[in-house]
Amino acid sequence: MKIATYNVNGVNGRLPVLLRWLAESAPDVVVLQELKAPQDKFPEAAIRDLGYDAIWHGQKSWNGVALLSRVGEIHETRRGLPDDPDPAQSRYLEAAVNGVLIGGLYLPNGNPRPGPKFDYKLRWFDALIAHAASLLESGLPVLLAGDFNVMPTERDVYKPERWVDDALFAPEIRAAFAKLTGQGWTDALRTLHPDETIYTFWDYFRNAYGRDAGLRIDHLLLSPALAGRLVDAQVDRDVRGWEKTSDHAPVWIELSDKPARKRRSS
Repeated sequence: MKIATYNVNGVNGRLPVLLRWLAESAPDVVVLQELKAPQDKFPEAAIRDLGYDAIWHGQKSWNGVALLSRVGEIHETRRGLPDDPDPAQSRYLEAAVNGVLIGGLYLPNGNPRPGPKFDYKLRWFDALIAHAASLLESGLPVLLAGDFNVMPTERDVYKPERWVDDALFAPEIRAAFAKLTGQGWTDALRTLHPDETIYTFWDYFRNAYGRDAGLRIDHLLLSPALAGRLVDAQVDRDVRGWEKTSDHAPVWIELSDKPARKRRSS
């Protein structure tokens, strides 16, 4: 099963890009962020024409998350985090799809730092960490996927010295991500590409994509019950070069139907 996460940066304004990528890449399940569309303006018909069912949590002008599936019914389990510090913001959507429980998220940006937006990011991260712990306790195969708005390490950002004061690279935010993964989550992309320079976002300014001056802020985290099924993890970075595209590229993983067998020691 191929599961992708993609911050579309406006689902209606960039619908041709989304539809082209869905047709060419053919992911089985997709988590979308930053829809920037109210609930009644999600382009359900166009997405269904490509064979995908969809659920979404919209918000006018900002935020918004969605789950798409072409491999079975989407069974929604949660809309918004428990103890969400601002439930009016559409940032979390959770559902069971084809035997996997998927939490799609759009973590707050947090800039400027310091300030109320950064404080909100920290509170939202705390709520996510608490909920993630309960998901792990369930023992189910769980995937947390989306735009986390955090570069976990210096390897995940072009010229890290330029980002020391930014909310995406702040010590408190990197520590929160480490606390989250320390619960037992597997960072799929970094696990399969431990030493590579690999990004998922390039700003629109200063020819960032052309210079490969990027950030890795879109992540797929696997619970222990799912990590053994990880086969591949990649970034469709060419999509970032398309006309009128998002500043993010889609990121995807491939899961086997069963955990890979461990080799016997001789």
